[in-house]
Amino acid sequence: MRESQSAVIERGVDLVDVHETEPFEVAWAGEARWYIHFLRPAEDGSVEFRVQISPDGLNWIDHESIEPLVIGAEGFHSIPVDRFGHWLRLRSTRLSGPEPMLRLYLELKE
Repeated sequence: MRESQSAVIERGVDLVDVHETEPFEVAWAGEARWYIHFLRPAEDGSVEFRVQISPDGLNWIDHESIEPLVIGAEGFHSIPVDRFGHWLRLRSTRLSGPEPMLRLYLELKE
């Protein structure tokens, strides 16, 4: 039986400008998926999401095989991740529109 873990990383964060989740240690997992839920949508707004990786939880780079995701600031979305090393985080940048409120989940599987 495969091991799995589901974590609510942010319960309700106001995206004022840029937000980076706390580092999450994922070395044991073989696959990951971020879920993005807009609790307070922003009409005519857009947000960019970048999956970032780290060898130590301190120094970060964008995941080289995942293009930044730019979406309208509403609804429910996901980003699958593989070949990620030891640490993950999600960087969110409000590009336009009013401040949305986000809930962010990270699901991991062995």
